[in-house]
Amino acid sequence: MVSRPIAPAFWHGKRVFLTGHTGFKGSWLALWLQQLGAQVTGYALPPVTTPNLFDLAGVAEGMVSIVGDIRDPASLKQALDVAQPEILLHLAAQALVGEGYTDPVGTYATNVMGTINLLEQARQLQDLRAAVIVTTDKCYENLETNHAYVESDALGGHDPYSSSKACTEIVASSWRRSFFHEPGQPAIATARAGNVIGGGDWSPHRLVPDLLQAFAAGENAQLRNGQAVRPWQHVLEPLAGYLTLAEQLWDDSTLACAWNFGPELEDCVSVAQLAEHLARLWPGGGHHTIQPSPMPHEAGLLRLDATRAKQHLHWKPRWRLEEALRQTVAWHQAWLAGSSMGNFCRQQIDCYSHTDA
Repeated sequence: MVSRPIAPAFWHGKRVFLTGHTGFKGSWLALWLQQLGAQVTGYALPPVTTPNLFDLAGVAEGMVSIVGDIRDPASLKQALDVAQPEILLHLAAQALVGEGYTDPVGTYATNVMGTINLLEQARQLQDLRAAVIVTTDKCYENLETNHAYVESDALGGHDPYSSSKACTEIVASSWRRSFFHEPGQPAIATARAGNVIGGGDWSPHRLVPDLLQAFAAGENAQLRNGQAVRPWQHVLEPLAGYLTLAEQLWDDSTLACAWNFGPELEDCVSVAQLAEHLARLWPGGGHHTIQPSPMPHEAGLLRLDATRAKQHLHWKPRWRLEEALRQTVAWHQAWLAGSSMGNFCRQQIDCYSHTDA
């Protein structure tokens, strides 16, 4: 199966409202939409790390960038009233498992009530045709077996972050069936991605950022749980899924449901295996040790099955794990060398777009 290419002709001139555009995934997606010629309005809190991809890549220069809180319905309404979007891409979230333990109330307020605020405002948008609500692979009731989760599996979540995303899935399904079910109404879908990696991520307590920081400093990286298995994928993989899904929702409301965008099952490897891959690709090599530390519960095994997206959306991963890691190392090396990271991101997007799948 050949992967469906993203269609610049479709996106050119489309009014797109992107929440979470200052985050890691949101910054990459904003740059991609700009390259496609979309009219992008972003709505998000300021970047939470220093450095951050949003500032380094000059993401705000090619779009309307609004600083706002998804939990504030009045501010959100004002931004949407001005933007009058045709497509919504909802990435704004509290996206860290650890932060969910630290601030569970804030996590639910952002991930659940923030989504409700957006969907309620979407009911008033006259030109809206399609919306993609991004959740996570962690929204499933994970029994930590070898089963790769499919969209019909039970939702759940042990920790506050994971369960808040399961709640988000339920909210989106409820609003779709209650308020967006008539012909001519916007098509609302949800998207569940794997563990994303790529250049420009400085989020705390994330494996690849921690490894890259240690390797660059010549230090020995410490891994908490070397045996944990995750569905690793380059950040451009699920973003291509979101764009592909939005394109097809535009004309086919029967696609308004949940979708997994995950890597090939062979790329669901352990933390230790990924660290070894990354160390081999880092110039001069890198070193790590397993150093268990007391942490709240995190799943030890998680796999995602993206067969539905492959069969019905003609989406397919383009970069296998080795290539995803190679591109991530190349990005980090370019940043350390003082390159223009906006240009480098655009080059990687072009490279990904022209890779056969």
